[in-house]
Amino acid sequence: MSDSTIEPITAPTLKLRFDNRYVAPLFITFILLVGHLFYGILESYERTALAIVAALVTELVLGRIFYGKWLNLASAYISGISVGILLRSPAFWPFALCSVLSIMSKYVLRVKGRHLWNPSNFGICVLLFLAPEAVAGLSVQWGNFKWPLIVIWVLGSIIIYRARRINISATYVASFFAFAFLRSWITGDPVQAEIAPITGPMYQLFVFFMITDPKTTVKSPKWQCIVVFFVAFVEMLLRLNQVVWAPLYALFLVGPTAMLIEIWLESRRKAALAAESYKIG
Repeated sequence: MSDSTIEPITAPTLKLRFDNRYVAPLFITFILLVGHLFYGILESYERTALAIVAALVTELVLGRIFYGKWLNLASAYISGISVGILLRSPAFWPFALCSVLSIMSKYVLRVKGRHLWNPSNFGICVLLFLAPEAVAGLSVQWGNFKWPLIVIWVLGSIIIYRARRINISATYVASFFAFAFLRSWITGDPVQAEIAPITGPMYQLFVFFMITDPKTTVKSPKWQCIVVFFVAFVEMLLRLNQVVWAPLYALFLVGPTAMLIEIWLESRRKAALAAESYKIG
């Protein structure tokens, strides 16, 4: 046998593939760890764990009932840990109930096969509105420690850039700052006071997860920017009227409205195409 017939022996290569669905859960866990390490943002480990478990169990049960299979739990984990971070209550039941309501909203509040609300935004807003005596929202700022904020914003920007949703977050942040200056001019309050909320961990979750949720945002990049501009605008109006949880309520109102308009326009477009095809046929 000649040398030319001998095939070279190559060492086996190991390819590691990381599911992108787990990037967001890892990042939100990082926000939790940094926030709690520096500022103690959690109500308690037990309540946060309860919120996560309630979300995971609800997802498993409803996924089995509605789709006949066990669903991936990455989305449910994000909803549960968001509830654990953003909700405040001395009791345990709001954390479990909020997670259950959040996950149920994905299965019940649907139009044309699409759910309308970001799950954790829905659950938290419902409890803040219906049980204000029992629950509150997170309102901690990062204080004078800039590095945790910088690290989270850099990592978060990289993640949403790779997910092709940085236009949403960037538009919202720019709109928030513009409206902060406008609020300061209207109320006479210091600009720093109007800008300060965006340095809090609540806004990290809001900017990187809630307003960028692929399942509950419109499809067109241009309209995504327009929608979050209106989220920031409605938030400004709510803040001027002393509404404490303005960003959460603003998304609760604007997001589903935009989704319904898009679904309606798509239905009209499909109906027009069907009618045109019928005429041609």
